[in-house]
Amino acid sequence: MPHPIRLATAADLAFLPPIEVAAGAAFACMEMHDIAVDAPPTLDELSGYQQNCRAWVAVAGGAPVAYLLAERVDGGAHVEQVTVHPDHAGNRTGAALIDRCAEWGRSWGARRTTLTTFTDVPWNAPYYARLGFTAVPPEDLTPGLAAIRADEAARGLDRWPRAVMSRDS
Repeated sequence: MPHPIRLATAADLAFLPPIEVAAGAAFACMEMHDIAVDAPPTLDELSGYQQNCRAWVAVAGGAPVAYLLAERVDGGAHVEQVTVHPDHAGNRTGAALIDRCAEWGRSWGARRTTLTTFTDVPWNAPYYARLGFTAVPPEDLTPGLAAIRADEAARGLDRWPRAVMSRDS
C-alpha cells in the first residue's frame, strides 16, 4: 500500500536530496555511473517547486520517503522528477505520486500527463508502461516536450536511450 501523499512543505526539502542520492545508486548496476553520481536538485531548485505547489511527498514515520516535481508543459501535466527511496519501493508509492500529478493536471484542465525516461532501465520506461504510459514518437512531440528532450541531450543524457511517454489524465 502506498505511503500517504501531501504537498511538500519547506521543512520537507532537506529530505529530498538524500532520497535522490539513494535511488540514484541503482543506476550503477546498469553501467550508468554518471547518472548514479549525478548531483540531486539543490534546495533552491526544490524550493521553487514547493513554493508553487508543484512538489508532493510520500511520508512514512513523519518524514518524506519519496517525492514528485511537476511542471505545466504545452497544456499537460509533466512529471519533472519522481523518486522513491529504495527502502520504500515496491508498494505503489511512485504510482500514487504520478496519479497525484495527473489529478493536479486535471484540476486545471490538462488532458494528459507526460514524462521523459530511460527506455532500457526496468524501473523507468517498462514501469511507466505498466502504469499506462506509451512512448510519444519524436515527430509528435509538442514544442515544450521537444525543448525538454533537447535540454536532456545537451546535458549528455542521450548516451542511453530515452523517450517521452504520455498517458491520458
